[in-house]
Amino acid sequence: MKITPIPCLADNYAYIINDSASETVGVVDPSEALPIITFLEKQNLKLDYIFNTHHHFDHIGGNLELKKIFGAKIIGFVDDKFRIPGIDIMLKDNDRWMFGNSPVQILHIPGHTSGHICFFFEKEKMAFTGDTLFSLGCGKIFEGDHSQMLQSLNKIKSLPKDTMIYCGHEYTYKNAEFCTKYDSDNLDLKNKFKEIKKLRAKNLPTIPTLLGDELKSNIFLRCNENEVKIKLNMKNQEDFKVFRKVRDLKDRF
Repeated sequence: MKITPIPCLADNYAYIINDSASETVGVVDPSEALPIITFLEKQNLKLDYIFNTHHHFDHIGGNLELKKIFGAKIIGFVDDKFRIPGIDIMLKDNDRWMFGNSPVQILHIPGHTSGHICFFFEKEKMAFTGDTLFSLGCGKIFEGDHSQMLQSLNKIKSLPKDTMIYCGHEYTYKNAEFCTKYDSDNLDLKNKFKEIKKLRAKNLPTIPTLLGDELKSNIFLRCNENEVKIKLNMKNQEDFKVFRKVRDLKDRF
């Protein structure tokens, strides 16, 4: 199975999923149609499925045009059936759906939006996390609350550590600057930032990122750790309060 990131808009990524074994092709979060069409035509591929992690326009903007051209089926969260244009397949939390021969688990991860989901390809250990978990960051809280977002991040944290994370935006460099400000002596973070700088200097994607690396470097995933609490002058505080503090700091960064 081959995953190709397709840059869209200013800093979005859509992802083409090409399973040559079953001849099944999907795209995750197509914010616009043209870059997807261009890639598929060059590769002589037909689009079978469109995956939407949530209803924001920069993740569903290409839905209807792609559906019209390729006849692709659109997949999303059941409670967003009136917010995702053209939706055909409505899934709920913990559903398992087959992409070719690959089981895909649906994780409901609200916080950024109430209907946000993650598509976890179990055999391949790939998670498409949209705008909930970024490399070295997490999404802004629009429709949920801090408690929901923390629970959602903890759900992603429970996936296998060798899971590859595919998120919705190229925010990594800015996120790394933020993490470094509040976690400056984290050696794993320093090493990750070096690699990020090299990739961005060549205008290459920093995604995917390994969940195991994020667990060591992403301050939003470390709000339960005493080391982080001490750095934030929040020793012995509840994880939720620490997460809220970090998210508020990022909102003002």
